[in-house]
Amino acid sequence: MSIKENLLKIKSSLPENVTLVAVSKTKPVADLMEAYNAGQRIFGENKIQEMTEKWEQMPKDIQWQMIGHIQTNKVKFMTPYVSLIHGVDSLKLLEEINKQALKNNRIIDCLLQIHIAEEETKFGLNEEELKDLLASETFKNLNNIKIIGLMGMATFTENQDQIRKEFEHLKSIFDTIKSLSIVNCQLSILSMGMSGDYPLAILCGSTMVRIGSSIFGGRSPLTPEGGNS
Repeated sequence: MSIKENLLKIKSSLPENVTLVAVSKTKPVADLMEAYNAGQRIFGENKIQEMTEKWEQMPKDIQWQMIGHIQTNKVKFMTPYVSLIHGVDSLKLLEEINKQALKNNRIIDCLLQIHIAEEETKFGLNEEELKDLLASETFKNLNNIKIIGLMGMATFTENQDQIRKEFEHLKSIFDTIKSLSIVNCQLSILSMGMSGDYPLAILCGSTMVRIGSSIFGGRSPLTPEGGNS
């Protein structure tokens, strides 16, 4: 099937309240334009340099979302245009995004990455770190960022019960944080689910799915799609 056919098939299967991020990392502009011409306007990239090159070449009504792990020294290259930053996993990174957003006279939307998988990974906040971050005076004084949701990745496993348990855990954290009254943290997005597990993620409450290989092809659904796709 073509990219257009894949995209329309997936979109038709998603509930109205679920946003599709087309994970376009490593794909050429021609492939992205095929998805664009089929109506897709939200693309996810995991390398800032590659995303910036595509932003420069492509129509300006696209929402570019950074879904990979972020090095603080590269934040400045995407702050003029990035729509949403997914993988925020430290106060230090938030401070840098805030600083660069201020220079660009913007308020940048971010998702906090929560570590829910049993796999060893260096990315993502645990619940204690999340509470400490949200309670800190430094965070409360960041006026050029807004936390609008949480994101997380389940363990890479065939065990559906384990994946469901991890997604449900993230949903419970989301519900708890959503009830708090914090000016720059107003949650509306729960980003979980990729090509291999997004139907289960939606059942567990996801409102944003990151899908790459099922749209653009080129990777087996059983192969981890790098950072966050």
